[in-house]
Amino acid sequence: MYRGAIRTRAGSRRATFLGMERINPEELGRPSGFSHAVSVTEGRLVFLAGQVGLGRDGKVVAGLVAQFEQALANLLTALAAAGGQPADLASLTVYVTDLESYQAHGEDIGAAWRRLVGREYPAMAAVGVTRLWDPGALVEIQGIAAVSRR
Repeated sequence: MYRGAIRTRAGSRRATFLGMERINPEELGRPSGFSHAVSVTEGRLVFLAGQVGLGRDGKVVAGLVAQFEQALANLLTALAAAGGQPADLASLTVYVTDLESYQAHGEDIGAAWRRLVGREYPAMAAVGVTRLWDPGALVEIQGIAAVSRR
């Protein structure tokens, strides 16, 4: 649940959600597609294993954007099974075998994010790797969520 945005004396923009505060200091520039910092103020932590773009048939879907969307959907399925929802995501690491292609497809990846998660972003990093566990995988997403205690 969104509680509002505030500005601190230092000029940081902060958006507070139920159990989390997303912090974006003006000194670091405006983030696009991530938050500079996320503070967990309540709830329990859920550590989400890396997910690749495996479909229900156990095969990796074709294409970077499709793999990103499927990997994110798989991560959200695991989060839901732990009692969480997309707004609970505090941190994500995206491992990518081709960072240039990932950047080139940024608009489509952003659209997939908004379809599945919305317009709020956790602290995020994209890391270039030579390969992933599944040789056909181009992207893997790992995360941490702060889920409210129910």
